[in-house]
Order: sequence, then C-alpha cells, then structure tokens
Amino acid sequence: MKKNYNYTRRKLYLPEYGRHIHEMIDSLLLIEDRHERNRQARAVIAVMGNLFPLLRDTADFTHKLWDHLFIMSDFQLDVDSPYPLPSREDLTIRPRSLSYNQSPIRQKHYGKYLERMVQAVAKSEAQSGVGEAVDCLARYMRAKSFEYNQEHPSNETIIKDLRQMSDGLIEVDEETLNNLRNDYKQNAMARPSRGQAARGQRMQQKNRPMGHNRNYAKNNQNYRKSAK
Repeated sequence: MKKNYNYTRRKLYLPEYGRHIHEMIDSLLLIEDRHERNRQARAVIAVMGNLFPLLRDTADFTHKLWDHLFIMSDFQLDVDSPYPLPSREDLTIRPRSLSYNQSPIRQKHYGKYLERMVQAVAKSEAQSGVGEAVDCLARYMRAKSFEYNQEHPSNETIIKDLRQMSDGLIEVDEETLNNLRNDYKQNAMARPSRGQAARGQRMQQKNRPMGHNRNYAKNNQNYRKSAK
C-alpha cells in the first residue's frame, strides 16, 4: 500500500478550505464539457459557502468565493463567472515600501524628538518666544541628562550639546544656564529628603505629650483614664 503524505501532494493555496475542496477543483480541470464544468463549478461554490455560513451576510461574499475558486485552481480554471475574472497580478500586488529614517542620533540620551525640536527652534524665523523655548529645551536637557547619567551636567556640556544639535545656530550664555540651574536646585531642595522627614517625625513623637488624661470611648460610654 502506497502511503500518501501531505508533503508529497501539491501546495494548498488556501488551507482554510481543506484538501478536499482543492481536489474538487482539480477534478474540474479534467472536465472537457464546458456546460458540465460550469455546473460543477457552481456546486463547488455552494459547498465552499457552506463551510463558512457566518460570512454569508458580509458584502460581496459570493464574489470572494469565485475569486477563491480561481486562486485554488492556480488561475487555470476556464468557467463562466458572474464576476470579472481576477488575475494573478491583481491579487499579488506588493505593498508600497515604507521609508524609514535611518539618520543617526547625535545625542542618544536626549532622544530624536529633542533634536528635532532644537532644529525647529534654530530654523524658526519668529523672534518672539525663541528665548523661552531655548530655556525649556535647556531645562529638559538637564533633566534627561540627569536621568541617563545620574549626575547634573555642567553648563559647558549643555552649551556644547545645544550648539551641536542646532548646527551652531543656538548660543546660550553662561548666566542664563546658571539661573536655570538655581531654579532647578530650588525646586529639588523644596522637597525634604528621606532622612530629614524621618528626623522630623522622630522630633514630633518626642515632643508629643504623654497624654495620661486622654478620653476613651468604649461601648458608647465615655471613660476617663486617671493618672496614678
């Protein structure tokens, strides 16, 4: 008995229909009478529709079945279809390739968007608001550099990075960066550290009165703890 393995059979163009439907379509190619071939093709279309009854209410369901019939026959079946015959080129159109930006990032810890914002500010023709935008960018660069390096960057580093990302169009003076650094430190120091908070809690507990004469409520009655 000769064994018939799937790897020795022909390729299934639409595996969701199964091999039996493909074999039915292969048998259609052997029918010489055109009238009989058209009748058998309509019967195969009906069987294909019964395999997916939930899709009958979708638009162009019958049109899709006829297209699948020609696809599974490798576009070799010659029958009278109620719809335009599909071609291999129409169904195998390659999608348009997307162009990806492969330009290198000059400062990776700042990110690509910050570099784009710096270049947009550098090329902006409007004079109003440029100074505030540069201040925001420098402040953001200082914060991102601290997140990446775990240390505050120097003014020379911020000035150098701004000049590099803007192609020399943005120049920041030392005094402006000093004011930004002072504001940044004040905001950071406004929040007490963990050690200071713990010491404050210990001082509050130490200075709290002993409270021998506190009132206690029990069973909806007021009790007064007397000091002995």
